[in-house]
Amino acid sequence: MTEQTPATAPLPDAEAVAAYLRAHPEFFVDHDELLTELRLPHQPGAAVSLVERQVKLLRERNIEMRHRLSQLMDVARDNDRLFDKTRRLVLDLLDASSLEEVVSAVEDSLRHEFQVPYVSLILFSDAVLPVGRSVSPAEAQQSIGGLLAGGKTICGALRAHELAFLFGEEHSASVGSAAVVMLDQQLGALAIGSPDPQHYKSSLGTLFLGYIAEVLARVLPRFAVPLRSVR
Repeated sequence: MTEQTPATAPLPDAEAVAAYLRAHPEFFVDHDELLTELRLPHQPGAAVSLVERQVKLLRERNIEMRHRLSQLMDVARDNDRLFDKTRRLVLDLLDASSLEEVVSAVEDSLRHEFQVPYVSLILFSDAVLPVGRSVSPAEAQQSIGGLLAGGKTICGALRAHELAFLFGEEHSASVGSAAVVMLDQQLGALAIGSPDPQHYKSSLGTLFLGYIAEVLARVLPRFAVPLRSVR
């Protein structure tokens, strides 16, 4: 047996197309995407509405594409600046020779280089550390246990008691939104805050903050500090 190729419907001729367009003069209004594919000679005179519409549509799309390109360029420049600041901070952390230098590098960079209004680096330790801020694992679990559970970076509006624990009572009321990341092995928490409730949205990218936290988790064990994980 041989297969038969199904017959294809013949394409309409030019007269049929012309007749259809006469009967439906609004066709290109509903299908203006086809205007960019038409090829019409531009003859001087009054009857150039279709050409004008085509040019207008192309101009609008060109402006839209330029706006999109400009936005992409702005994002690329912002990411480039963030990358450079992050690179400098990572190098400072790798060069640190003490816990004090680690804490100072993080706080100074985030406040002055990244221009973050509120910065909090908390280390979990049963003993009081000589530098920075440290709390016991039990206290951390009691105050921000919900933030610790997922092990992921959390962005958005936090609860009042979480803000008070992370940034202190004197600043908690001024923090409208925050981003919090746990250090690997839950050795501590790094939090940044803004007075703008919309600044750290839940959809905000946390790539660079995550990089900083990963480097911290590898640098901190170098020093003989009694850090303990929260379990």
